[in-house]
This record gives sequence, structure tokens and C-alpha cells, in this order.
Amino acid sequence: MSESSPIKIGIVGCGAIAQIVHLPILAELEGATVSAVCDPDPRKAETVAERFKVRSVYAGIDELLEHPDLQALIVCSPNYLHASHSEQALREGKSVLCERPLGVSRAQVTALLEAAGACGCTLMVAHNHRYRPDAWALRGFVDKGELGEIFHINGNWQRRRIRRPRRGDWRRDREQAGGGVLMDLGVTTLDLGLWLLGYPKPERVTAYLDDLDDDGLEDSAAVFLRLEGNLSFSVQVSWDLVASADRYSVVCLGTRGSGSLSPFAVEKESADGVVDVTPKLAPGTENVYTASYRRELDHFVSAVRGDSEVPLPMEQAVLLGIVDACYRSAEEGREIVL
Repeated sequence: MSESSPIKIGIVGCGAIAQIVHLPILAELEGATVSAVCDPDPRKAETVAERFKVRSVYAGIDELLEHPDLQALIVCSPNYLHASHSEQALREGKSVLCERPLGVSRAQVTALLEAAGACGCTLMVAHNHRYRPDAWALRGFVDKGELGEIFHINGNWQRRRIRRPRRGDWRRDREQAGGGVLMDLGVTTLDLGLWLLGYPKPERVTAYLDDLDDDGLEDSAAVFLRLEGNLSFSVQVSWDLVASADRYSVVCLGTRGSGSLSPFAVEKESADGVVDVTPKLAPGTENVYTASYRRELDHFVSAVRGDSEVPLPMEQAVLLGIVDACYRSAEEGREIVL
């Protein structure tokens, strides 16, 4: 492969995330091209391929992996297939960007990470919020100790009821999704907060899950974590917000300052009182979400090319261990010691 040759990427699953995020951004991203897609629904696969000018269409991952000169896969299949599809691609020598979550249990993720370590290919998880410009800036304040000792972090993501997954969508099927809103919005909210803190070791967790429509999946979740270093972390997520707009926020509380996302704000104590030290981010033409996806995909392509190093995401086993404990806590009605 010459240095100027684009990375050839295949996409597994032609659902919403592939159509709204990956395919449009990759169509404009220098150094990469989507060579093939696959989906068990042949009509959907053909329609998506035609729309995004992808030449090759397959019915499944087995056929996709035989596509000539394919170097990387983006896994957008239902959650329960993430680990198996990623492992299959890695064993065929393909680098992988897997949509979150990396698996639906700690056992799944641990097995995948062991396989990935033996394969030597890039494995990334699509936690795009880590790539938000404001999140990077806030993490810088936390890493440098400019807010003092962080003692609490809170993450909220409430999605309007009219935007919840529809019946018939795989996200409303526990076997395919692995859970409800906790697996959908909770996983990435937990990951972002832990990432901002440098992924401290979790010690205890209590979770409360509500199934308001009695369909066997939680519609709302409240999680309370105790972390090493005398840290606490609370998360509230819901598919049942009655409002005119979704709500999303992350707040970090420190002994000498605080920081938040949505809105992005950083304030610190000084001799003259509390001072607003929020940095001015470079203006862009995209919102923070689109910018985060673009940066994420650019990083992945750079890693596949060999220009960036991406360590194995070992922390994802910790994350799914927390999620496992949340479901256990809610079922048993007690705190779980991790």
C-alpha cells in the first residue's frame, strides 16, 4: 500500500448510526474510503450502498471479510453481536472500530480483549464524547489539578419520549440490546465521566431502574458509584423526558473549582473570589457531536495507517463490570461491592 492510498473500510450493519454518522463523515474524510457494506436486510443494504456510492454489498460479515484488500471494519450491528463481529474481524487481520458498547457483559468484553491482544490489530470503541473539544478541554483542567481534588461528578442524559427507540427496533429487544436505557445512554455517560477522571477503580455501586411501560426494559436509570480516592459519581439517564428538547450535562466538582459540559464552563477560586476561566474553543461549522464523530473517525484512520498508537481499551472490561453490577443491584435491591 502506498502512503497516499486510502484505507479501505467495510461497515457491518446499515442502521441509523451508519447512515447518520459513519458513512456521511467517511465520504468526506481524506485518506479513507468505504469499499463495502453488509446487512442481513438486503434491500436496506442496497439502498444505503446506492445512496453513499458504495460499490460492494454483502449479506453478512463472512462475505464482507472476503472483500479484496479490506483493511478495517466499523461494527454497527446490534449490541449482542459487537464482541463476536469484532473478534471475527480482528482474527482476519482487520482493524476494528466498534460502536459502543464493546459487548453486553464483562465476560464478553474480557474475552474479546484477550483475542485482540493476540491479533495485534487496532481495536477502538466508538465513545465519541471523548472526542468532543469541550470534553478534551475539561479533562485538561482535571488532569492538571487546576480544580483541586475532584470529589464528585454527575452525568445526565435525558432523551425525549418521542425519540425513544420504536417497538420492533432491536434496541427494544433485551436479548439483542443487552438492556434498556442503561445500555443505550448510560454506558457512554459512565464512560465519559470515568474517562475525565482517568478511570479510577470502582468500589461500590447502587442502581435504580424504572420500567414505566412494563415492556421488560428500563426506561430510566439512576446509578450511584463510589470510586477509589474518595470519589463519587452519579448518573441519571432516561428515554422518558417530557420536554421540548433533550437534556445532557456533565458536572465536575473540585475543592478549588468546577467544570461542566453543556454548557461548557470552568470556574476556579482565586484571591479575588470565583473566576470564570472557561477557555475559548476554536469556532467551527459543526456542533460538538458532529465534530466528535469526525475526530474519532480521523483518529481511527490514522491508527490503521500506523500514524497513531491506540492502546487496547482494557478499561471497557471495568465499564461493563459496572453495568453488570448495576443490573444486579437493581434486581437484588442492594449495593454491590465491586
